[in-house]
Amino acid sequence: MATVIPFDRNFEPPYGVVERLAPGLRRIVARNPGPFTFRGTATFIVGEGNVAVIDPGPDLPDHVSALLAGLGEETVSHILVTHTHLDHSPAAAALKAATGAPTYGFGPHGRGPDGIEAGGDADFTPDVTLKHGDAVEGKGWRLEALHTPGHTSNHLAFAWPDRKILFPGDLVMGWSTSVISPPDGNMGDYLRSLDRLLERDDEIYWPTHGGPIRNPKPFVEAFIAHRRDREEEILACLRDGQEFIADMIPAIYADVPPAVHGAAARSLLAALIYLVESGRVRCDGAVDEESRFGLP
Repeated sequence: MATVIPFDRNFEPPYGVVERLAPGLRRIVARNPGPFTFRGTATFIVGEGNVAVIDPGPDLPDHVSALLAGLGEETVSHILVTHTHLDHSPAAAALKAATGAPTYGFGPHGRGPDGIEAGGDADFTPDVTLKHGDAVEGKGWRLEALHTPGHTSNHLAFAWPDRKILFPGDLVMGWSTSVISPPDGNMGDYLRSLDRLLERDDEIYWPTHGGPIRNPKPFVEAFIAHRRDREEEILACLRDGQEFIADMIPAIYADVPPAVHGAAARSLLAALIYLVESGRVRCDGAVDEESRFGLP
């Protein structure tokens, strides 16, 4: 039986308003709802008085203005970016210009043979590069960077160990699975990143899209099981003689709206690349969406 992920889509945030979620933690959601951003991109504020901002969001002047108004006279000391998609990092430039705070991230967006993918932010390069395990801190808070590639090669999650909180970016979301789009997205890396979350003792996740995930380990386990289910569905398609991604989409993603079938095809390609790399599937020629796949 297919794995059921306990999604919670009951999330209706106010736009342009800084909400207090817990002591030392606030959120403001950008007005950029869509099929891949859900209700919009959440920007988190950690600390009081001297604060870090996580994922400043898309290049929307109204969002940046509302964020700055909500901060008032507080000092932004760190601008942290989980990854460089256009709904997460572009507003870092405007926030830096307004506050003087340096930006922090794993690095610029990865490049494939055709340059940066659609949806990647080509303009962001962090002032300070964070490696796995690096920490940043301010008065009353300390955040640790976790390199969690898969959704993108430069994806970071940020842990607040004293509060057992994790800001997972787009690695884990409560409303949907993440799109894994090669060449920068990598399914093997994504699964390994999920496995590493199971080794942690975080009690609550605050993703950049959607509401919080409480009791996150069973949720992460369901995400992993879902991807394994997809692998079995791919293998079943191959046994039935369906050798191209376009042939597999109607069978595997019958419950997904056609409007997002293009993104589903990218994740299916990522899964096939992973199966080829692990020796479970054979590919004739270069691995891309037009490739012909088969069982060894």
